[in-house]
Amino acid sequence: MAEGNTRAPVRLEGKYGAMLVCWVLGNGCLFSWNSMLTIQDYYVALFPNYHPSRVLTLIYQPFALGTLALLAYNEAKINTRKRNLFGYTLFFIATFIVLVLDLATSGKGGLGCFIGICVISGAFGVADAHVQGGMIGDLSFMLPEFLQSFLAGLAASGALTSSLRLITKAAFDNSQDGLRKGAILFFAVSTLFELLCVLLYAFVFPKLPIVKYYRAKAASEGSKTVASDLAAAGVYKQGPETKNEHDPQQVERLNNKELLLQNIDYAIDLFLIYALTLSIFPGFLSEDTGSHSLGSWYALVLIAIYNLWDLIGRYIPLIKCLKLESRKGLIVVILLRSLFVPAFYFTAKYGDQGWMIMLTSLLGLSNGHLTVCVLTCAPKGYKGPEQNALGNLLVLFLLGGIFAGVTLDWLWLIGKGW
Repeated sequence: MAEGNTRAPVRLEGKYGAMLVCWVLGNGCLFSWNSMLTIQDYYVALFPNYHPSRVLTLIYQPFALGTLALLAYNEAKINTRKRNLFGYTLFFIATFIVLVLDLATSGKGGLGCFIGICVISGAFGVADAHVQGGMIGDLSFMLPEFLQSFLAGLAASGALTSSLRLITKAAFDNSQDGLRKGAILFFAVSTLFELLCVLLYAFVFPKLPIVKYYRAKAASEGSKTVASDLAAAGVYKQGPETKNEHDPQQVERLNNKELLLQNIDYAIDLFLIYALTLSIFPGFLSEDTGSHSLGSWYALVLIAIYNLWDLIGRYIPLIKCLKLESRKGLIVVILLRSLFVPAFYFTAKYGDQGWMIMLTSLLGLSNGHLTVCVLTCAPKGYKGPEQNALGNLLVLFLLGGIFAGVTLDWLWLIGKGW
């Protein structure tokens, strides 16, 4: 009892600070990529014949999926600190290069510039695989609130980039070369934000007392991925870990195949959530919703509405009675989301913009809510190393769903001359 009493304040200290840092780091995981998606009106004007909103997403996903498959397979041997720092640093460098490329070409477009943007899109995919899998795996053995904050940050990146894009579009809409000026300001802000994430993860997050506690606990259960973060925090090689190195029963863990078989329904849940969502967002919303009274603002408004409700959906599980934890209930609700496909098709063909905005809101709300429910429920009952591995596996299926979704998104173009 004495040991428990001395540890309780340590476990609680820094909880809300850690939640805030997790939220910012979640933003940083997708801020650059969402920036590229959100200025699609600029890229459509710059590269009118290349379908940038679809092509860039289709390039991004194989790099993200392939890289994460390798990382998830070798998860137990990978230094989490180096993995996440590499990811955030690559986001920073690639975002800065987008800015440099546009300034160097004076915004003239062309095939060469488009190829450069495609290469940067692939780099974003590699960075995402390092950060998203690494962070979700790392946070899976900490408090569920940390994971929820990180996932909310992922959605907030979309909401923030959409808001920023609407502001820059309004500010430069009537000026000469306004689209380009807005895009340049947009990526300058994104570059600074990614630098902030590098600094937060390197110097702030590992030193928070509650984070040190959970990483030391994971190390005592056999995790070797947290060693560098513990060293950075000054608590490397604590007593419990040293003892357990000589106790095979303490460090024994389920392998990846066993973890996947026990959680295959959760993995399929995430695959289906994102396959459906990305078959509609952003390609269909950007190019296939027709002309309406909002004009060039219409696609931006739809993307902003989706991102806002995706963010709201990720906070709903904090209300206990609204959190869906039944495994059967989750799969039923996720399968019912397939009704969005005919709903969007007929709304685009016959409905007005009010119905489209409502459908887009429901798509975002359900995406955010179900994502948090699955990723916070799945790790319960496992040891630290198993939770880390399971987090990586689930993100792999999530990215697989995104890749399937952006591929299916091209089906909307059948019969439209491309």
